[in-house]
Amino acid sequence: MSLDWTPLIKAASEVRWRAYAPYSNFFVGAAILTESGRVFSGCNVENASYGLAICAERSAIVQAVSAGERAFRAIAICGPQMITPCGACRQFIKEFGIDIPILCFSAADPTDRLLTTSTSLLPTPF
Repeated sequence: MSLDWTPLIKAASEVRWRAYAPYSNFFVGAAILTESGRVFSGCNVENASYGLAICAERSAIVQAVSAGERAFRAIAICGPQMITPCGACRQFIKEFGIDIPILCFSAADPTDRLLTTSTSLLPTPF
């Protein structure tokens, strides 16, 4: 499958600056491409009660699901440096039952990238 990452990289990079991160000052954006060709983005939203925070990846997926989408093709994640999804996000992504490519990249250095898959990050989900 050939994939043009450009729209996902742009969306994840732009939404990153909308993050609500007053405690960590760690701004993350994510964008997910659906099978229908739509792109949804999300950012991290922190909370004084840390367990109530939501990561950018889950935020993007929630946006897509709220719009009626449940089939995904790819995810891009942009952090201040190259980061991978946390454990909760890995399980959240795998909830939809497919192995999809995930591009993790740095806002500071766009050449600092990791192209991986949801199965590589979480080989044995629930």
